[in-house]
Parts: sequence; structure tokens; C-alpha cells
Amino acid sequence: PTMQSLMASNALAGARGAYAAPNSRAKLNRRVAMSTRRPAAGAVTVRAGKTPDGPKVAIAGISGAVGTEFMRVLVERDFPYSEMKMLASARSAGKEVEFDGETYVIEELTEDSFDGVDIALFSAGGSISKKFGPLAAAKGCFVVDNSSAFRMDPDVPLVIPEVNPEAMADYKLGGARKGGIIANPNCSTIIALMAVTPIHRAVGVKRMIASTYQAASGAGALAMAELEQQTRDVLNGDPVTMEIFSWQYAFNLFSHNAPMTENGYNEEEMKMVKETRKIWGTEDVQIAATCIRVPVMRAHAESINLELNGELSEEEARAILEKAPGVSLIDDRANNKFPTPLDASDMDDVYVGRIRRDISQEGNNGLELFVCGDQIKKGAALNAVQVAELLL
Repeated sequence: PTMQSLMASNALAGARGAYAAPNSRAKLNRRVAMSTRRPAAGAVTVRAGKTPDGPKVAIAGISGAVGTEFMRVLVERDFPYSEMKMLASARSAGKEVEFDGETYVIEELTEDSFDGVDIALFSAGGSISKKFGPLAAAKGCFVVDNSSAFRMDPDVPLVIPEVNPEAMADYKLGGARKGGIIANPNCSTIIALMAVTPIHRAVGVKRMIASTYQAASGAGALAMAELEQQTRDVLNGDPVTMEIFSWQYAFNLFSHNAPMTENGYNEEEMKMVKETRKIWGTEDVQIAATCIRVPVMRAHAESINLELNGELSEEEARAILEKAPGVSLIDDRANNKFPTPLDASDMDDVYVGRIRRDISQEGNNGLELFVCGDQIKKGAALNAVQVAELLL
């Protein structure tokens, strides 16, 4: 075999492992977190796991990549529930899934699916969310929606729990509000704002330029499978299978596959612009993004350039990010060690490195960051479950 084929085979094995295998480091981090975490003074301690007085929960879109991740995250975080309902299209109805030591039969998603349901986690696509989300909310269910269907609706909170939990302050089980929809931001927005918001709170961000390097997982389980199949095709010298994307994905990269808009930016790029302003609650920030699809399995990377309203040194920025919840630093210049998608795969935190002054700007008013985060986890399922935890 050639050196290229050996390297590609190793890359495929690593990608498959990041996608399928439990991460021992993640398990260790969770054990440590559980053993050292203490409730704050006056905090309400929530009993976790299956319990008779827990909320009734439904997952809509259980057969997709994010739906599967919902199950993993709910178990990892010991989310309390009394009943669990697994919902999908008619094509998946009747299949079985394992969750928390029990076997569940997938039910077809219908208008009656949310009778008596307290919390529904949606990741079934925008059209499904638009049809069934309001129906569920009208029945008193709190819907956490992972699609773009409601993100820019002024009456729907768009929430990253570490960033703007106050946006859903009156959304509580047992509260005055009976049901409603909370939107999960776009994965690229979540990953960027986990890193940038602590800086924004400290000195204010005047302008943000983001270049994203987005994994297959952002396009779903079938895209992940196609990347793996194409890698085999290329290594075997076979015709390349192209069913999900119009471009070869393996050993290639291309502009994000979202539709283009009239201003020359694609919809993915404009989501980052619009969602950031909504989450931060301001129009006084200039944002531009370039989103690229790269042959990585499940974690996004982003290069972020900031123009700041006030001066901030590299050391001060590093100190701020070290204290930020949900953020971990990998910033070792001496050993050229910085975040990679494999570092972030299957991990809860967003990883930040390459923290440095932007030398194209005067003084300490510019900052450069490189950020990696698991698109399926913090970019989707984990964020949604954290939002659901705020409902309790």
C-alpha cells in the first residue's frame, strides 16, 4: 500500500472510533465532575434517573444522529423522567431502541403523540418541527427544537444555557406558562459563542469574523456514512458514491452545502450572523462568516477573529476563558498543541486555543481564537438537554 493509503486508512479508523466508540476520557471527566460537583447554596437538588414524579419526555426524530445522541446525553446526565416516548417517521415505526436499560418500540409521530407529554426534544427537520412543534406546545408540552424553524421567531427563546439562560426564565414545568417552544441555535453558533461570549462580556465585541470547518455530522447520519463509504471507494479505486452531496467529500472540502442567498452568503453563514445578534440581544455587532464542509466525522472547528470595544491582552483573555463554564483550553505554543476535532469528539466542552493578539489591529483591540466542539453533542443534543434541565 502507498503512504497515502496507509494514512487514509488510519484516518478512517480514527474517524470511526470518534463516531462509534465511547470515549474513556469523557467518562473519566464525567466521573470527576460528578464526584466534585456541589450544589450552590440555596440550589434545588433534582433527583435524577427514572422516577415516578419525573416529567414525561418524548424524543422526536429518534432514528437520526442527533436523536440517538439525545438518548446518550439523557443517560449521561441522569435526566429525570417518569415515562419516555420514542418518535419517528412511519418508516422507522415498529423498530426497537435501547435506552437506560430498557427496550422501547419507536412510534410513528402523529398529532396525538404529545398527549400528556411534558418535554419533547425535537430533531426531525424543520418541516416536521413547524407542523408538530406548535401542536405539542398547545397541549402544554415544552418543546426544545433543534431545527431552524423557530430560531428567529421573536416570541421563541433561542438559548445556550451558559450564555443566555435568562431568555427562558419564565419557561418552567409547573409554572404559569403552560407549554411553549425553545429553539436550539445552529451548531456553529453554539460552538462560537461558547468561546466568544466570555470575551464579549468582559470588553465587548465590535466585529467577529468566523471561518468554520464543519464535520459530516452536521448533515446527518447519512452524510457520515457517505464520508466513510467514499473513503473506502477512493482507497479501493472504485467509483465514488455520491448520494448526499454533489461533490466528492473524502479527501476534499467544499463550501457549505446550505442554499445561497442574494447577498452571496449561504444560509449557514447568515444563521451565525442573525442568531448571534439575537442571543446577545444587540444589533451593535458586525459579523461575517465563511462556512466550509471538511472530511471530519463529528466535530466542527472554527477560526475566529475579533475586533474588541476595549483592550484585552492575550493573558487576560486566557484567564477569562479558563473560568468560562463549558470551555476547556488547549493552548500549548511550546509543543504546538492546540484543539483538534478528535480532541472535541464525544466531549461536552468546547475547546479553545491559538489565543493570540491580532497583529493587524492597533494595541490589544484584536484577538484570534481557534475553537473545536462536538457538533452532535454541544452543538445539538447536549445543548438541548441542558435547555430541558432549565425547565425543571
